[in-house]
Amino acid sequence: MDTSAKGKIYPPYEYEVGKEKIREFAQAVGEDNPIYFDRDAAKAAGFRDLPAPPMFAVVYSRGAMSPALFDPEVGINFAMLVHGGQEFVWGEPVCSGDTISTTVEVKDIYEKGPMGFYVFESLSTNDKGEQVVRGTWSNIVRGG
Repeated sequence: MDTSAKGKIYPPYEYEVGKEKIREFAQAVGEDNPIYFDRDAAKAAGFRDLPAPPMFAVVYSRGAMSPALFDPEVGINFAMLVHGGQEFVWGEPVCSGDTISTTVEVKDIYEKGPMGFYVFESLSTNDKGEQVVRGTWSNIVRGG
């Protein structure tokens, strides 16, 4: 197993958060809390604008994660890939109108038995430089 990509950091990806994308995502995941649909409800709850549901992180991180996952230097065999898990540490809420910048690092590549483990860390900040989420994304490749 080639571990030479460990420590590699990919260029930041910027995503402008739109109110309609928040509404569409909230609806798609079955969310019915009015803070995701109504600005007055969001502001009454203490948000600057419509907040993004926490797992919206997958949407604004995708553009940064894709180059890492598909990097030939990382060498993931997608035919044998299974999702290992995701962990997030939340910071400032993401709201409509924010521009989120996400960077990704290959944190670890290792073997355990017949399986290969690929661990990525993403860091997303808003346009004020505040951390909105740090994510750990684990992938397992069966057969090493």
